[in-house]
Amino acid sequence: MNDTIKKRKFSIGWTIALMIVFSSGLFLGQAFSLTKAVTDEQSGEVDIAKVLNLYSNLRGDSVDFKQFWETWDMVKNRYVDQPVDDVDLFYGALEGLVQGLDDPYSEYFPPQEAKEFVESLTGEFDGIGAEIGKRDGQLIVIAPIAHSPAERAGIKAGDMIFLIDKEDVSALSIDEAVSKIRGKKGTQVTLTVASKEDTQVRDVVITRDTIVIPTIISEMKEGSIAYVRMSAFSDDTDVELKKTVKELLTKNPKGFILDLRSNPGGYLDTAVNVASLWISSGPVVLEGSEKTGKQALDATGRDVLLADVPTVVLIDGGSASASEIIAGALQDTKKATIVGQTSFGKGSVQDVQPLPDGSAIKLTIARWYTPNGRQIDKEGIVPDVVVEEMVTTTPKGDGEVGIIDLGLQKALEILRK
Repeated sequence: MNDTIKKRKFSIGWTIALMIVFSSGLFLGQAFSLTKAVTDEQSGEVDIAKVLNLYSNLRGDSVDFKQFWETWDMVKNRYVDQPVDDVDLFYGALEGLVQGLDDPYSEYFPPQEAKEFVESLTGEFDGIGAEIGKRDGQLIVIAPIAHSPAERAGIKAGDMIFLIDKEDVSALSIDEAVSKIRGKKGTQVTLTVASKEDTQVRDVVITRDTIVIPTIISEMKEGSIAYVRMSAFSDDTDVELKKTVKELLTKNPKGFILDLRSNPGGYLDTAVNVASLWISSGPVVLEGSEKTGKQALDATGRDVLLADVPTVVLIDGGSASASEIIAGALQDTKKATIVGQTSFGKGSVQDVQPLPDGSAIKLTIARWYTPNGRQIDKEGIVPDVVVEEMVTTTPKGDGEVGIIDLGLQKALEILRK
């Protein structure tokens, strides 16, 4: 199931098959010649060095599009089940083109899939309520949305997904997996998962529901500490947060906790506006790449409400994307102490371009860096204060257990000093 584990075994039969693929359908006699070319004369066994060298020679540095059309014609004329649909071949070729980037966040969507993808960005949809990503080729849960069916079923940030309704997901893209997990309210989906803490594979049955992505939860904690939990970054989260902060400031808090745990991110502009509550000027995030250079996205300079309020930001392995932008910005500018666990490391920028026929391409066009130039993608944000275990339980009697939030406890401890 885990495609990051690959056995390094070769056989003459597999090598012949590989060579046939590499050389675009050679005839049997040519395949025999290839087998001879990669076989050691004395032992009769396959010489791996010869295999790699042959592949390198066949691959070349340039692309001959004549081969594409030869393959197209071969499929059209010789495939067993005729007629072959030109439209299916066309869209399949475009999907394969983008897949060749080997980037889990870049994808081509045929028209119907493009329509479903756009609908998923509205902030309300039917599903289980979990952000899905990939790490080292493995499909994982970045974070369940607060109070979602996924969270209620016990799905946690970092859970590895092996099967969806008993179907192997190792070859699926992120968006293909998401489309299989989503479905109408009231229907069920079974995820076969394992966690980092418990590697035992288990089936989790989840009843889908209408997911409305929550935004802000706030309260005053003991010791005059203001607490805000953000579950996602929608297009109006910054406006709602600003309103909430103004209300909390009327209570003269001595400190502020921004809880971004299990927050999978969202809109970039929203993240910049949120960080601007602390940062008055200068970059919040850098966007670009090592080759093309980096462009700074600066603080807005408006409503810097929390610049002088001691702040702790809570993060964990489910904090991704926009959450990491804020944590990195406040860490670099010394506006907050970052507490918790290393964040997910989703620091790339995707642009969605609609195409004339209703299809669309989602393409990674840049990466994000903190104001000091630290790369977020695949690295994450390392906390100033590490909390190895975020939550623990304690007996309450009558068989019940209480939940103790160790991350929140540490944040309160820091601000009360």
